[in-house]
Amino acid sequence: MHSRIQREIESLRTELSDHEYRYYVLAQPTITDEAYDAMMQRLVDLERQHPEWITPESPTQRVGGIPTKEFPTVTHKIPMLSLANTYSEEEIRNFDRRVQETLGQKKYRYVCELKFDGIAISVRYENGIMVQGATRGDGIQGDDITQNLKTIRSIPLRLRTSVRGSLEVRGEAYMKRADFQRMNEERQLAGEKPFVNPRNSAAGTLKLQDPKLVAQRPLNFVAYFLSSGEHARANHYDNLQQLKEWGFPTSTHTRLCSSVEEVVSYWKLWEAQRETLPFDIDGVVVKVDSIAQQEQLGVIAKSPRWAVAFKFASRKAETKLLNILLQVGRLGTITPVAALEPVFVGGSTVSRATLHNEDYIRELDIRPGDTVVLEKGGDVIPKVSSVVQSKRPEQSSVFQFPQTCPECGSKLFRSEGEANYYCENSDCPAQIKGRIEHFASRGAMDIEGLGEAIVDQFVNLGLIKTVADLYALPSHRQTIVELDGWGQKSADKLFNAIEKSKSRPFEHVIYALGIRHVGAGIAQLLVDNFPTIHQLIGANEEKLRHVAGVGPQIAESIVRFFADPHNRLLIDRLQHASVQMSVHNNRKPSSGVLVGKTFVLTGTLNALTREEAKQRIEALGGKVVGSVSKNTSYLVIGSDPGTKLEKAKTLGIQLLDEEKFLNIIQSAS
Repeated sequence: MHSRIQREIESLRTELSDHEYRYYVLAQPTITDEAYDAMMQRLVDLERQHPEWITPESPTQRVGGIPTKEFPTVTHKIPMLSLANTYSEEEIRNFDRRVQETLGQKKYRYVCELKFDGIAISVRYENGIMVQGATRGDGIQGDDITQNLKTIRSIPLRLRTSVRGSLEVRGEAYMKRADFQRMNEERQLAGEKPFVNPRNSAAGTLKLQDPKLVAQRPLNFVAYFLSSGEHARANHYDNLQQLKEWGFPTSTHTRLCSSVEEVVSYWKLWEAQRETLPFDIDGVVVKVDSIAQQEQLGVIAKSPRWAVAFKFASRKAETKLLNILLQVGRLGTITPVAALEPVFVGGSTVSRATLHNEDYIRELDIRPGDTVVLEKGGDVIPKVSSVVQSKRPEQSSVFQFPQTCPECGSKLFRSEGEANYYCENSDCPAQIKGRIEHFASRGAMDIEGLGEAIVDQFVNLGLIKTVADLYALPSHRQTIVELDGWGQKSADKLFNAIEKSKSRPFEHVIYALGIRHVGAGIAQLLVDNFPTIHQLIGANEEKLRHVAGVGPQIAESIVRFFADPHNRLLIDRLQHASVQMSVHNNRKPSSGVLVGKTFVLTGTLNALTREEAKQRIEALGGKVVGSVSKNTSYLVIGSDPGTKLEKAKTLGIQLLDEEKFLNIIQSAS
């Protein structure tokens, strides 16, 4: 019996690892998400029954690490050197000249790779099993972030072929632009501060102390270096092929170049085509291919003499601003966009550029008809950086930000203290797909199988125009069954998931509606105080602000959402579809010594995770909310606190460091 179960466990691990490789590395999945999830659940169940057979490389262990108080220091066996930068053809030719002078009459060639704009990391393997992952740090020492790197599914926990001994693989952790934008939009919807750019977001994610949080971020990995002793090959390019055979993702755009002229051509190609990539690059990396020649060239200071970063220079151009248009984001954010007289800059012709928000336009005094300076630097998104005042037309007038949505005509809103305007109409055509994806997400209505591709397909066919239309999809059964990739079984699975979502608790429904600043925590507070949708709709701002954790900005957003006739109609349709619009199992009144006390957590706690701290507080009758307001009783401060600390000080909220907080909890217990 045991041997049979062991064989099944090993078979599941091998098959799941193979499917992860096909999905995350090759982008060629061969099974559905539902089938993958079923296999994973079977493995989880078997390992739970037989914990003695759990191994570190099992797919179930990707998010198995516990939060860490601090990252141990790792000393790199081979220093992780930084690259010298060049910005022009002249500089790259000088680099080539120095290589030629050192190597003499020997023939050499270069490997040219895209320079991913991410975070350098190192992953170490023993006998084909991942045993350690680390940051670059200062090049000599980095942080041990093994558990965090295990959550990146494109990094293999076990190599695809049998490999004995030790080896080290280095590469870049990065985020794709679309994933980054989607993550930021979800954060804004929940009232959280958006990240600045994909690179900073990737760096911050890798330093999170809870692997479960890291697993929620869309990190990718690309390998570009192998140190393996007996397994290493004579050339860098061949090492990249070896990494690919072992299951690592490598860049498909790498090229062998036999001369500096080919290197320059490669650089020019990607300077012109960088916008076509789904991720950010800030140049190309040029490396001497032969490992023996690399060793002969050696290093100087902290940089190798056999490699260089051929960076893309910041490009600027003048052009005429024809008009200022409004672009509606997938969750209602309004972004002003410059319509420009087409101009060639940074390797491509540009006719559109972001203007960020109303404050940015006012600060630079940007007006239609102006001659403006367009710039493309490290960020591939073009931006208007200044106005050429001397070329301004005499009849120009100050730009007035429109007050209605260009897509649906609804009134736009800009809350005090915010930089952006928003369209709150949940029926707005520009927001349909984003709102439906949010509504169906796991933390909301959890409609399994309704991912981005399916939403695109149904919206494009006109089958759904609002989230309420999801509940009418079964009436389109025949149409759906006849679509490519569909059938009776897959349609039934989706319809069952939609039907199951009707029983989701009221707090999940409120979160799913996509009310700005109402994340899962605020949604829970709202249903605790307004147990039916009619009570919530009828609450004015003053009444809402009496709820601990609901400040003026959140209250205003809630009232504004329910005042919109499109949203009221949406609520009626969801009620008609039998979606839960009230708390059915009324909770017992809270009891405990912390009843009436409201806590806000900021920063990272050492002794407890956020969730554990929340559970301890709630077990004693207290509440945990996501934002600071005048109704907050305590702000609990961990390491690296955010902006909540300054707001709490301004409002005179009592501050607790972790030691004081634990004393209160222990005394109350």
